[in-house]
Amino acid sequence: MSEKKHFKRVLAAGLIGNILEWYDFAVYGFFAATIAEQFFPSGNPTTSLIAAFGAFAAGFLMRPIGAIFFGRIGDKVGRKKMLFLSVMLMAIPTFIIGVLPTHSQIGISAAILMVLMRMLQGLSVGGEYTGSIVFLIEHAPDHRRGFFSSFSMMGATLGILLGSGFGALITGLLTEAELAAWGWRIPFLVGISIGIIGFLIRRGLPETPASEEKIEAPLKEAFTNHKKPMLQSIGLNIMGAVSFYIIFIYLATWLVQEVHETKSEALDINTISLFVLLISAPLFAMLSDKIGRKPMLIAGTILMAVLAYPLIWLMHHHVFWMILLGQSIFAIALSIFMSTIPAFMTELFPARVRASATSVSYNIPYALFGGTAPMVAVWLISVTGNPDAIAGYIIVVSLLAFFIALTVKETKGKPIH
Repeated sequence: MSEKKHFKRVLAAGLIGNILEWYDFAVYGFFAATIAEQFFPSGNPTTSLIAAFGAFAAGFLMRPIGAIFFGRIGDKVGRKKMLFLSVMLMAIPTFIIGVLPTHSQIGISAAILMVLMRMLQGLSVGGEYTGSIVFLIEHAPDHRRGFFSSFSMMGATLGILLGSGFGALITGLLTEAELAAWGWRIPFLVGISIGIIGFLIRRGLPETPASEEKIEAPLKEAFTNHKKPMLQSIGLNIMGAVSFYIIFIYLATWLVQEVHETKSEALDINTISLFVLLISAPLFAMLSDKIGRKPMLIAGTILMAVLAYPLIWLMHHHVFWMILLGQSIFAIALSIFMSTIPAFMTELFPARVRASATSVSYNIPYALFGGTAPMVAVWLISVTGNPDAIAGYIIVVSLLAFFIALTVKETKGKPIH
């Protein structure tokens, strides 16, 4: 196989698994209100919505367990095996969700089964995203590691974009009654086809040279000998987790409930802004290959802290172009930060602990802060009575990440093999 074909195969492998993983999580988030009615009915719509997002959070709470499990496989068995298993563990529960009976059919068992499927998917996500980043970077030329690692984020964004686009299409074509009765199931059933493609692409993957070095307890060594990088990675990822899941998952619901946009318009706006994120991510990743990771992290955190409230205020107007402008600027500001994080956190750690260290330091904050971000957002609005209160949460985590970014060392060009 030529070097060009090899790199194309590697990039496709990093892309496809994340498309499936995040397509499914996006679809669940976008159809949260419908799922709440079907699986978590109650007399209070807010209570049902919190319960639905609680199932969403349950998947995230499994991510650290998945990170430990798949990280250990990646460090002790190989990156290839880790990626193969993670994509299959997502595809099967995705299909099952599409055929689950509702509360009206089997009672409380429906909610229990939904939460169980979300937990299995969360286990898979715990290994997929960071596992693919490690795989991509260990195959990448040293001067293009940022660009190569951005394909994991592009895959995740493309998955969410597909979920958002599919959601917009379905909500535009079907009535509310049809959507509630069977329409919401279609995106989950379609997800199995992405899993099959991922299986076929990853079946013949080459292993990375860096994964040949094995140790008995990689995670223990990471926390013992690399404590500061672990804490830095965790702290920085808190900002990414909260900001991403408020902006690209919760705001679709916020626009319907607080700004009184239609579901179709809310999903259209989300789809366009995700496309902005998809296009900007590789560009900023390439810029990080030129000027370094640290300047990009600092710039991204400053922009998010400064712009959060003005952009939420702008979006809290029942005017399509104002909402679209606000979310698109959010996408660009967050892309500066999130396109840099994959290469940065992977370069922080030596090869023998890299899969475990990146998986755990990424998934802990996403479990504790990302998965709960929609619930916290609903709670903040309920307590304060101010729909713009969610901006404060973004500002706090952005300032935390800013101060951490000031303390990190530059990793661009650092030897990783």
